[in-house]
Amino acid sequence: MSSINNKTIAIVGGGPGGLTLARLLQMNGANVKVYDRDLNKDARVQGATLDLHEESGLHALHQAGLMDAFNANYRPGADALRIADKDANILWDDDATPREETNRPEIDRGPLRKILLESLQPDTVVWDSNFVSLTPEGNGWKLHFKNGTSAIADIVIGADGANSKIRPYITPIKAFFAGMTAIEGAVYNAEVASPKIYKLLNDGKIFAMGDSKSFIVSSKGDGSMTFYPGFNSTENWSKNSGIDFNDKAQVLAWFKQEFTGWDEVWQEVFENAEPKFIPRPQYCMPLDQTWEALPNLTMLGDAAHLMPPYAGEGVNMAMLDAVELAECLLNDSYTDTKSAIAAYEKQMRKRASEIAAITLESTAALHSPGAINYLISIISGSQPE
Repeated sequence: MSSINNKTIAIVGGGPGGLTLARLLQMNGANVKVYDRDLNKDARVQGATLDLHEESGLHALHQAGLMDAFNANYRPGADALRIADKDANILWDDDATPREETNRPEIDRGPLRKILLESLQPDTVVWDSNFVSLTPEGNGWKLHFKNGTSAIADIVIGADGANSKIRPYITPIKAFFAGMTAIEGAVYNAEVASPKIYKLLNDGKIFAMGDSKSFIVSSKGDGSMTFYPGFNSTENWSKNSGIDFNDKAQVLAWFKQEFTGWDEVWQEVFENAEPKFIPRPQYCMPLDQTWEALPNLTMLGDAAHLMPPYAGEGVNMAMLDAVELAECLLNDSYTDTKSAIAAYEKQMRKRASEIAAITLESTAALHSPGAINYLISIISGSQPE
């Protein structure tokens, strides 16, 4: 009998990690609710395309019995990568260059979330549940939400992302600034709104690099594209810049100045983007973080091991966390939840630390003078990844 028998489990956050965990636990008869801050499943446009890795994201979908749904929704060819210089010269093209076969199929975040949501029992997700605080309740917790409602659970799992409100109840350790900032933008109906970049994109991804800066563009299945100029910066650059990130003209003026010498073609996406841009200073959890396991509270994904996105590991790590946490909680050899959670957290921290070290190295390399050669050497297999 597992340590969670007859216990209620609350998962805070309805991203891929939290939903994967809910699915795995429900498959084994657990009593699970997911509390998400969104008003409903369609409240927000879901972000960029995700590449799922065989050993993590795809492994989680296999365990969850959802590979048929994934195969019906993923985007063949969307993993095709083009590497360009700042003058928009294509220096590497997956479609034209022989390379080692990889198994990292792409799926848009929206369809992935839909697959996971539809796999859950009705009313598993409680929408409009913006978590505010926890208070002890017997041997468990009482969760308080912004709308005035509350819920009681024996075990609470924080799957609430980079700015997790659950994490401080587990550890005071905070993320450190990783030395650079990216700005997120989106162009809808990209073929019409931004035809030059759309053609350059070719339904895949572009990594453009130069002057220790990056410019990443990704296509999406709905005809839109997301883009991320990235650059080395101070931690509070976005707050101190004086830029109104809802004003396209101001953001474009900044780009022309910051990316001086870059071809004018890159300006096209700013001119035709949605008016709201999101500055994203990059953070990483300390590689040596540790804490004492609790008997009724843990976390996964970015809440546990935030890191920059420049190795494509975030969602994959969160979904693998879900698999490993479910395995520990459902394992009959753990007689209590504290030992199950401790076992999960120990292996999760070790794995996350190793991946974070690689991610930090990749982040620095992609924003260095040798970025193009570094990336081509990685994807061509001329050096170990």
